[in-house]
Amino acid sequence: MTNRTATLQRETSESSIELSLDLDGTGSSDISTSVPFYDHLLTAFAKHSLTDLRVRATGDTDIDVHHTVEDVGIVLGQAIRQALGDKSGISRYGDALVPLDEALVQAVVDISGRPYLVHTGEPAGFELHLIGGHFTGSMVRHVFEAISFNAAITTHVTVVGGRDPHHIAEAEFKAFARAFRQAKAFDPLVSGIPSTKGAL
Repeated sequence: MTNRTATLQRETSESSIELSLDLDGTGSSDISTSVPFYDHLLTAFAKHSLTDLRVRATGDTDIDVHHTVEDVGIVLGQAIRQALGDKSGISRYGDALVPLDEALVQAVVDISGRPYLVHTGEPAGFELHLIGGHFTGSMVRHVFEAISFNAAITTHVTVVGGRDPHHIAEAEFKAFARAFRQAKAFDPLVSGIPSTKGAL
């Protein structure tokens, strides 16, 4: 079996990122993005997707966390796409319904080669809420956009319910992680690439 790993670096005037991952890991993580709540969310993603993930990122967080958070999502998506290779033998599809106390989120993933995001259900005002005093709720969608478009996957995330912004954001990342875990897994019944086109 080919190792499904990737190591990438990205340097811009707004951020500096080093990221490595192993899609067939145990969920271990070593993450420092200079945005504490984002570290928390990426740690949850790694743990629940069984992806080993290391991130070192710095950026112009004195202006806003936006650039650093989005740029890490871009690199994470690029690394996922690289590590997946030709996608031979994978399940391709995954779905999960994940609660976190009062919050409930459904995520569905298709490792399709076609980038798309449908993201709905966050309560009014969520996008303006400062979680941990620094991470705006609007960044959750930005991260899923960055990952989905750079990994070339189709992602649907639906917030079924929730009140606490921390719980909602964390449930979104955990649901995405669980769905991605199913989709990237090898299926012993699949021979070759799981597409009638012969490519993903």
